[in-house]
Amino acid sequence: MTSLQQETRLEKRNYTWQLLTIFIGFIIFGLSENIKGPAIPRMQLQFHLDEGQLGTLLSLNSLGYLLACSFTGLLVRKFGMKVVTVMTFIIMFVSGVLVWLSYSYTWLIGSNFVLYIGNGMLEIGLAILGARIFTKNTGTMMNLSHFFYGISSVVAPLLATGLMSISLFGYAIDWRTMYLIVLTLSLIPIIPALLSRFPGDDIKAEDRKSFKTLMRDKSLWLLIAILTFGVVSELSVGGWLVNFLEKSYGWTTIAASSMLSSFFIGFSLARLFLGPIIDRVGFTVSIIGVSMIAAICTFIATLGGESYAIFFAIAGFGVAPIYPTVMAFISKRYPNDSDVVIGFVATIMGLGSVIGNYLIGIIIKGVKNAYGADTSLALMRGLQAGYLFIGVCALLCSLLAVVMYRYLKNRNELI
Repeated sequence: MTSLQQETRLEKRNYTWQLLTIFIGFIIFGLSENIKGPAIPRMQLQFHLDEGQLGTLLSLNSLGYLLACSFTGLLVRKFGMKVVTVMTFIIMFVSGVLVWLSYSYTWLIGSNFVLYIGNGMLEIGLAILGARIFTKNTGTMMNLSHFFYGISSVVAPLLATGLMSISLFGYAIDWRTMYLIVLTLSLIPIIPALLSRFPGDDIKAEDRKSFKTLMRDKSLWLLIAILTFGVVSELSVGGWLVNFLEKSYGWTTIAASSMLSSFFIGFSLARLFLGPIIDRVGFTVSIIGVSMIAAICTFIATLGGESYAIFFAIAGFGVAPIYPTVMAFISKRYPNDSDVVIGFVATIMGLGSVIGNYLIGIIIKGVKNAYGADTSLALMRGLQAGYLFIGVCALLCSLLAVVMYRYLKNRNELI
């Protein structure tokens, strides 16, 4: 075997370890984010939590997540990708141990805060890693990576419920042990991470742009706005769709949940199959198209009535590629600064998402009161108005992508 053949073989092996780190990492991310659904009622019952205490728990989770988004890129720049990746998976495992030891509300808050710091580090770390590794077929690989997150998000509630319904060695698994078992899986991707060599840590300071220079880039701020509106239209569905179908059309919980599952099926299929098309068409044009599809489907489903409810599910096919395609865009436009850019963009996006969901609640309440707060018609109109706002967010995502397209085309920088 020649030295060139041996080098090629080593590169292929290293790429395999890198892919395993990213794909398994996204599976862990999806599981850790979505096992809380079946566990929260049990936490609430055991600690006798009122809605205010539960809200505090969830809001501190968001705070931990945003905090991690703000510093993960800086950690990668200082300590390197491998160190931060391994550290993140260890934090995820430790958080599982802490949740297992949670026998008071205060300890529960602390353990969940650590978990969501780990979640934030994991999301940003995987995004940076993907930006560095996927130099070819970037849109395809970014969407494929996030496909694993989508699949594990579907599996997570079922896995959590299944674990909490069985006994192990004569011991009935409660929500604490369920967290420990699932988060122990975080140790698995440490193996391929340790066996990998990650690119990008050797970028010289003079090859990087200063933070001040990055902040003067108009396309960066357009990117933040595009991603924020796109993510609001994506994440709001999980919180509002079942509620909308139950209270507006009188659907059963099973039927409404099935529609939500259909949304996520379309969501996952889009990330699995649309990547090659996105690479061929271009990232900016793709964002314009998919977010417009999401907006149109949401408007049809909301205004068309119950017989058009299937368009709620079809909207998932449009909204799914937005986030991974933006990450692919960042990897191409900021190849030497993706760590800092991704961390900054995700932090602002996270704040925007919190505000967006708050606005949806305000809109629903305001319209409901305007129609007469105690009537079923008022409730339906309020929910329709809130869901129309979700569609407006997808529309704004598309329109801002048009602005981005024109800006980049005029500068001959179209991606």
